[in-house]
Amino acid sequence: MHIHEYQAKGLFKKHNINVPNFIVVSNSNETQSACENLGGSLWVVKAQVHAGGRGKGGGVIVCNKIQDAVDASEKLIGTNLITPQTDANGQPINEVIIEAGQDINKELYLGLLVDRASETITILASTEGGMDIEKVASETPDKIIKKQIDPLGKLSINECTDVANKLGLDSSLHDQFASALLGLYDIFTENDANLIEINPLIITGQNEIMALDGKIDFDDNALYRNETIASLRDIAQEDEKERSASEYQLNYISLDGTVGCMVNGAGLAMATMDLIEYHGGSPANFLDVGGGTTADRVAKAFEIIQSGKNVKAILVNIFGGIVRCDLIANGILQAIEKVGLTLPIIVRLEGTNAKEGLQILNSSNFNIITEADLTKAAKQAVEMAK
Repeated sequence: MHIHEYQAKGLFKKHNINVPNFIVVSNSNETQSACENLGGSLWVVKAQVHAGGRGKGGGVIVCNKIQDAVDASEKLIGTNLITPQTDANGQPINEVIIEAGQDINKELYLGLLVDRASETITILASTEGGMDIEKVASETPDKIIKKQIDPLGKLSINECTDVANKLGLDSSLHDQFASALLGLYDIFTENDANLIEINPLIITGQNEIMALDGKIDFDDNALYRNETIASLRDIAQEDEKERSASEYQLNYISLDGTVGCMVNGAGLAMATMDLIEYHGGSPANFLDVGGGTTADRVAKAFEIIQSGKNVKAILVNIFGGIVRCDLIANGILQAIEKVGLTLPIIVRLEGTNAKEGLQILNSSNFNIITEADLTKAAKQAVEMAK
């Protein structure tokens, strides 16, 4: 689960991480009073969307006059922001941050992530703050500092100092840096985060370390024990079909292809998508209905797939392990009748009672193509989508 920058900075403040003064506004009419309350002569208007690259998309506007800030708010609020990390539709801007401008002396990058390869929480830091960190990592990997921390242990002051030294920070900044890094580590471990990034983490002209931006991603599977974090969810930033699918315990991701896919099991779903690509087609989605498939969940899956404007055919690929294929076949028929499916559909069944399941589908009044061989099923789905 993603959260907004202002929500991340709220968590930063609670953990003694220095952030600029800011005010969140949802109406451009609130901008003038926000600037006046913040004071100063420089303000930054920042679109609040769940996507990086906001600056490249015009979502971060520096203003020297209050009227410029008002105009910037009016320009952003109520529109969609398209960045290198969004699709062509962009993300809706319902709020912006009005933030006090800062005297920036140096920009750094600081982050924490779960490194599954080493099974550790890994600190990432770089002197190349404010830049595309993925590009820095690929083109100049020597500029990325990595430090692995045992997830069952604690982050020590000495480890923080080691990172500060590798960044070349003056000793006068070590205490501030350690405080910020320890705060990030506490947020990360206490709230089941997957990723925290501050880009940039700045050193001001007054020799203060400050988080100028903030990004945090949390583990969806742990939200049940993090109610405070779960309450920060902004469904307006989520794909409507993906959100609807999650309510039925369906794992769904929208794609740009023409062959809708409904599969049980994430690995089998990936293999099915690869096979569609291999035979010249393109998958319209990833959709894992899970092992304990029910008629209601299958019906919802069909409804979501059919709602995609680019979908021309549907491939159902079910391996009956936990549930029997004959039960799945009956569920598919109930779901098709309930949804009123109009797209061409091919169903491949394998596993327990697969023969009986295919017979049930073949005996129905619906125009369903059945197949026991996955390769043949994928080829037919690709042809039907053409």
